[in-house]
Amino acid sequence: MERTGVSDADPERVVARVANGVGEVPAADWDRLAGADRNPFTSHAFLCALEHSRSVGARSGWQPLPVLIDGPDGRLAAAMPAYAKAHSQGEYVFDHAWADAWERAGGRYYPKLQIAAPFTPATGPRLLGARPRELIAAAEVLVAQHGLSSAHATFLEDGEVRIFEEVGWLIRTDRQFHWFNEGFAAFDDFLATLSSRKRKAIRKERETALDGLEAVHLSGPAITEAHWDAFWRFYQDTGARKWGRPYLTRAFFSEVGRTMADKALLILATRDGRPIAGALNFVGVDTLYGRYWGATEDVPNLHFELCYYQAIDAAIARGLARVEAGAQGSHKLARGYRPVTTYSAHHLPHPGLRDAVAAYLEREREAVADDIAMLDEMTPFKRG
Repeated sequence: MERTGVSDADPERVVARVANGVGEVPAADWDRLAGADRNPFTSHAFLCALEHSRSVGARSGWQPLPVLIDGPDGRLAAAMPAYAKAHSQGEYVFDHAWADAWERAGGRYYPKLQIAAPFTPATGPRLLGARPRELIAAAEVLVAQHGLSSAHATFLEDGEVRIFEEVGWLIRTDRQFHWFNEGFAAFDDFLATLSSRKRKAIRKERETALDGLEAVHLSGPAITEAHWDAFWRFYQDTGARKWGRPYLTRAFFSEVGRTMADKALLILATRDGRPIAGALNFVGVDTLYGRYWGATEDVPNLHFELCYYQAIDAAIARGLARVEAGAQGSHKLARGYRPVTTYSAHHLPHPGLRDAVAAYLEREREAVADDIAMLDEMTPFKRG
C-alpha cells in the first residue's frame, strides 16, 4: 500500500492510502462501510471475485487501486472502489469522444482513474463510510501525483451526486429504464396498471417465449458448476457479439457461486431439462439487478421473458421495490419499465479540457431531461 498526498507534519490532514486490491482489505472492514446487503456490486465478495478471477488486473485495463482512510482509532473509516484505466471499455458512461479530442490536442487521456463497480451499469454507493469529501480529495491527489488525466465516478447514488457537485466535479446525466413495484402481489396486478392493448401484447409475448420451455429460478447452493458452465456458454455468445470479447472470465462465475450465491438469481430457460438460455441477476436489499444474458437457441421474445418479465416475477415474490435491468434498451419502455436519470461525476484538472467538457455536459443534460420527459409520456400505463 502507498500513501497519497499527505504530510505527517500536519496532524489535521487525513491520511489516505491506496491498496493493490480490495482483497487486501479484511472483508468485515470493507462490508461494514459498504453494507454487503445494501448493494451487491460494492460488496467485498463481488469486487474480490473480479480480482481473484483476473477479470480485473493484469492485462484487463482495470488495475485495482481502492482508496482507504483510517480513523483515529486505526479502524478503516472510509473506502472507495477505484481503478486505473488504460481504456474506456466496460464503463457504460462513454467518454471516447473526450479521449479522442484530448489526444488530438496532444494530451494523454489514459491512464485515468475510474471510481466504479467494474462492468456494472448499476447505481450504487461509491463513497463508503463517513468521510466522503476526504475520499474525493484523495482521488484528486491520486490523479495529480500519478499524472493521470482525470477521474470519473459513475452510476452514483443521489446523495453522492450533491457531494461531488459541491466540491467542483462536473455532473453528467444519462437514462436507464427501471421497473417499480407498487405493492403488487402478482404479475397480473402489474398488468392491470397497463392499457388493455399493452396487457394483451405482454401476455402474447410471454406465451410465445415459453412455448415448449420451462423457466427455472436458481439461487444459493441450488446453482451448481454445471449451471455455471451452461451460463458461461450463454455469456460468451452475448459478450462476443457486443464487446468483441467477454469482460468476465469463467472463474468469476465459480467465485460468485462460492462466495455470494445467496445474492445471485440465475434464471434459466430449459427445453426437456436442458438449459438453452439464461439471465443472471443479483439481489440487493430492495432491488433486483439484471446483469447478464445469453442463449444458444434463437427463440422469439425469450430475451424479454427471461430478462424483464421473469425479473418482475422475482421482484414481486421477494417484495423488492424495483428492478434495474441494465444499460440502454428503450424497448424496455413498452414492457413497463420507466425512464430514470442516472448520474456520474468527472474531475478534469486541465482547464481547457474541463471547460470544453463542461459546455458539452450542459447541453447534454438538457437533452437527457427532454428525452426522459418525452419517454415518460410514452409509458404503457393507464392514463387518468
